[in-house]
Amino acid sequence: MERRGDSGLPASVENAWGLAAGHGRGRPPTLSLDRIVEAGVRLASAQGLRSVSMGRVAAELGSSTMALYRHVATKDELLALMVDAALGPPPAAATEGWRDGLAQWAWMYHERIRAHPWTVRVPISGPPTTPNQVAWLEAALRLLAPTGLAEHEKASAVLLLSGYVRGEATLTAEIEAHFTSADPDRAMSAYADLLRRLLEPERFPALHALLAAGVFDHADDPDVEFAFGLERILDGIGTLVAARG
Repeated sequence: MERRGDSGLPASVENAWGLAAGHGRGRPPTLSLDRIVEAGVRLASAQGLRSVSMGRVAAELGSSTMALYRHVATKDELLALMVDAALGPPPAAATEGWRDGLAQWAWMYHERIRAHPWTVRVPISGPPTTPNQVAWLEAALRLLAPTGLAEHEKASAVLLLSGYVRGEATLTAEIEAHFTSADPDRAMSAYADLLRRLLEPERFPALHALLAAGVFDHADDPDVEFAFGLERILDGIGTLVAARG
């Protein structure tokens, strides 16, 4: 059964914030919440998210499953803390401008997810409550502080940007795993040839123009695609900032 602390958060999340010293009695001194989370991250990184279970994590630590439950009450709690650990703290702002700062924030977030693609497989059950994820939110909001945007506009801008980063990382991971894993250029060229055989120019003139330009004849660098979308989002936020004067 999930245990809740005084804050209303799960006890394990309170522990991650340093609000609780831990719960339960008779814990082996070598077992800790940090070690449990680290073991879960190792399993997910090596074998995928499906490999993570309370039993597998316990075996990884040479412990019993019941011992784990004294530190983390449910697998969902464990997964949330694993994502938090994989993301780590946000980078320190290396620029004073809001646009360059948000670009750096987005690229670092992008890199952390690409390094741990299993993180996007963990369902989002609500707004961030774990320490590192809250720190990422704070860092992005702080970059927008001098823009003159209203507080709700800052929150919406960060939600838009974080959603783009997560969505692009998810799409890229799916494409790389199931379509372009062996030879990206060959996979895209074969797709272009297929479309040329299937599509009638009169019915699909826009796609035929794209094929004629050779857009699908080779695989694009995922970073180039990410940069294009990121710049367009920042353009939009910049338009709003300018409108606010």
